[in-house]
Amino acid sequence: MQKPQLKFWDIWNMSFGFLGIQFGFALQGSTMSRIFETLGAEKDNIPLLWIAAPLAGLIVQPIIGYLSDKTWHKSLGRRRPFFLLGAILSSIALLLMPYSSAVWMAAGLLLVLDASINISMEPFRALVADKLPDSQRSYGFVIQTLIIGIGTWVASNLPKFMNNVLDISNEAAPGVVPDSVKVAFIVGAVVFIGSILVTVLSTKEYSPSEMEKFEGKANTEEDKGMAKTILGTYALMPKIMKKLGIVQFFSWFAFFAMWTLANPALTSHIYNAPKPQIEDFAQLDDNGDIQYDADRVILFEDEQSRLDYETQDKRYNDASDDVGSKMGIYGLSSMLFALLLTFYTSRFAINRRMVHLGSLLLGGLGFLIMFFIPGDPEMLYLCFTLIGFAWGSILSMPYAMLSSSVESSKMGLMMGVFNMFIVIPQIIAALGGVVFLQKIIGEESIHAMTIAGIFLILAAFSNLLITDRKAIKYEPA
Repeated sequence: MQKPQLKFWDIWNMSFGFLGIQFGFALQGSTMSRIFETLGAEKDNIPLLWIAAPLAGLIVQPIIGYLSDKTWHKSLGRRRPFFLLGAILSSIALLLMPYSSAVWMAAGLLLVLDASINISMEPFRALVADKLPDSQRSYGFVIQTLIIGIGTWVASNLPKFMNNVLDISNEAAPGVVPDSVKVAFIVGAVVFIGSILVTVLSTKEYSPSEMEKFEGKANTEEDKGMAKTILGTYALMPKIMKKLGIVQFFSWFAFFAMWTLANPALTSHIYNAPKPQIEDFAQLDDNGDIQYDADRVILFEDEQSRLDYETQDKRYNDASDDVGSKMGIYGLSSMLFALLLTFYTSRFAINRRMVHLGSLLLGGLGFLIMFFIPGDPEMLYLCFTLIGFAWGSILSMPYAMLSSSVESSKMGLMMGVFNMFIVIPQIIAALGGVVFLQKIIGEESIHAMTIAGIFLILAAFSNLLITDRKAIKYEPA
């Protein structure tokens, strides 16, 4: 028995919650390193401060995948309870994040935020496979990418919008996150919970008995328990997952480098507006520590030092707003990629492997161009447009290829286990991998983006390892 094909708006509603998920990810990706710098983190330590994010994914996603496969609630179904729980926790973390008073507090909230987003995200991937026949799965993942693109662009532009349009200040005292960023995170929290509720209230899931009918057999496999099942899945993962894992490794290493180091790299190399170090302007005691007055206000060396710091900090904040805004372009171009692919795949067959290969090559080129455009921020539009083609493909093609080769009864678990190929490269990058490779090329922070470009090119050619015809070929519905 075949699953019925769904109409566009049915697929749109079931994917709409990804708008909120992407608001969380985009604010995190475009603004988190800025928050760390504002709170006094050294540039080379920023990737390590991000390590909580991939660690949360490594632990949470397989567990959530397993639990969502085993869950059935008469009102909320299988996946939707996890959407709702993740949205509530994520919204709380988003509200608190910009009010962090220290680096350790921001890093801790990043752990909570990323773990909470993961609770919502992987069940969304599995929901597409649950609801759609194989002939519509590429179409479904592409629509998810379309919604993700909208969320990326809007969320990345929020701090600049708050400052330029609503006149909310992007300046603050040393060590304090600007009000424009705080309001952006509040908006993100509202959008996150609101968009998840649209999916929860508008989408009906198939019951376990209906899923058995679609499979043509009952699921009689013995439940060995969560730990044994997850470990067993790691040990016996299909070949297609291992090959896609190599592609994912290089892809996500590249994007982690962008999320963690694009702001310090681009504000310095493109805008010539690095974050000023307060120690260079403030009065210091004999131990080199910053001195404060009775009200815990920093004492500057003199009035000119205070004015110089505020001028440089204003340039940095304006540059950071613009970097975040231009990073949002990769959301727009991924949306364009998804839109074109949606129309094309509704009528014509595609070779998923070659689509992914070509898209990753374009993204790698986008990163490499950044080194050659100091002082020319407008060229970042081209760079992030190319990067968006890669991002749009990363969010759709690997999952479409994998879902064509996995049993639906294990879809949530498999999607969660597949996440190891997303988080492991990020952990390696966070533990010093990206900074180490960057310094092999040169001391300039822009070389982190060069490393990202090289890794995306390696990811592109790794697609040639994939030979499973069922995974590669897509026929329209």
